[in-house]
Amino acid sequence: MASDFSDKQKITSAHGAGGKYSHDLIKQVFLKHFDNPPLRELLDSAILPERHGRLVFTTDSHVVQPLFFPGGDIGKLAVSGTVNDLAVCGAKPLWLSCGMIIEEGLEIETLEKIVISMQKTAQSAGVQIVTGDTKVVGHGEADGLFINTAGIGYLPENRNIAKSLITPGDKIILNGFIGDHAAAIIKARHQFQIDLDIISDCAPLNNLTEVLYENITGIRIMRDPTRGGLATTLNEFLDGNRFGMRISEEFVPIRNVVQGLCEPLGFDPFYLANEGKVVVVVAEKSAEKALQTMRSHPLGRNAALIGEVIAQPAGHVLLKTRIGTERILDMLTGEMLPRIC
Repeated sequence: MASDFSDKQKITSAHGAGGKYSHDLIKQVFLKHFDNPPLRELLDSAILPERHGRLVFTTDSHVVQPLFFPGGDIGKLAVSGTVNDLAVCGAKPLWLSCGMIIEEGLEIETLEKIVISMQKTAQSAGVQIVTGDTKVVGHGEADGLFINTAGIGYLPENRNIAKSLITPGDKIILNGFIGDHAAAIIKARHQFQIDLDIISDCAPLNNLTEVLYENITGIRIMRDPTRGGLATTLNEFLDGNRFGMRISEEFVPIRNVVQGLCEPLGFDPFYLANEGKVVVVVAEKSAEKALQTMRSHPLGRNAALIGEVIAQPAGHVLLKTRIGTERILDMLTGEMLPRIC
């Protein structure tokens, strides 16, 4: 750890006061790992290079507990989540901001591990963290650390996706197993004494979505099924539209270990959060090519065609069960698992 922190190994109120300790924290933790030309100026805003295309802007906040979990941490989650929100809108993510609300008493070593994780994830996604802010709150007021990230990307002129483009006959494709992130959090948070190898799917998806956009025509819409899970995301597609959807339980990838964790706890995998999954609605004629394109990518090797858009019953997502019956998958009501992303 840098010498400036030799007598300040934990975050104190001084690190949020705007003076020497604040500047040391910025330079020796954030700038040290996020270093890039716009950030290096340490202005109140990042001055960004000009880009052609429509701008896409998003923001997200992250409050996961515990801060570290199998397969990731709050830093990896923050970068991945914001990158994915841009990518599923058709954008090429470019720049992120990083706002941190740090609880007094958090070890600086822990903070630096999270910063390093953020930089590694940003680098893998091809984005830069170009501006940010830190605030320190009292002990017990922030679960250790909260992170807000905003993201900017640009949307090529030939990309247009919207719910209004969805039509009966379109196919629904998912890039892999559902519920892994929430299951990993459940296991880590409650420290179950069970031998289950569950790892979060947390990952930036923009490299996968770019491959799809560049090779597939007829993409109607994409969405990453985070809080509320797959069932909620499909219901969001139906909002304001006069069609329905039917998916088949046997085709939806769910790991046996996730199903095994959910059953005794009363969780439904269709409503569990994911952080490395994308649902794609695509024209029927392009569905097989889209599926094979996904499977050729490391983040889509377990992709599956899980269902289709139907004319009736409008406004409902139907799940065809393994025993041949059908039930309605409603949007999640209430809170299945709080502070998960």
